Amino acid sequence: MGFLVEFKKFAVKGNVIDLAVGVVIGAAFGGITKSLVDDVIMPPLGLLISHVDFSALKIVLKDAVIENGKELAPAVSINYGLFLQSVVNFFIIAFAIFLLVRTINRLREKEAAAPAPPANKEEVLLTEIRDILKNQNSR
Repeated sequence: MGFLVEFKKFAVKGNVIDLAVGVVIGAAFGGITKSLVDDVIMPPLGLLISHVDFSALKIVLKDAVIENGKELAPAVSINYGLFLQSVVNFFIIAFAIFLLVRTINRLREKEAAAPAPPANKEEVLLTEIRDILKNQNSR
């Protein structure tokens, strides 16, 4: 029974829950970024470099073996285009995360640097009462 109690304590800790939420949001963000790269950024980039589709770029080391219209052995190739696509995806994801973290850090800095609002009359009165009571109790 001790194992289950210990596991429950571990599983409901804030850090584990935060990590789980981060993984789920990260996966969703990965899908959005993949779509951004594949559907928005790569088509114009391919157009700029003479209609080249990165995913089709490869060096064929050995052609496929085909007999009577059936493929007996697939082609052996180095698919460097898929690698280039992965590198581009990585840099776009890294840049997007950098912008997100940078924005969050700037918001935190502004929040920390913002002066506290001036105390209203009620707060001033309550502070004075607290100080009077504190002085009376210390005697």
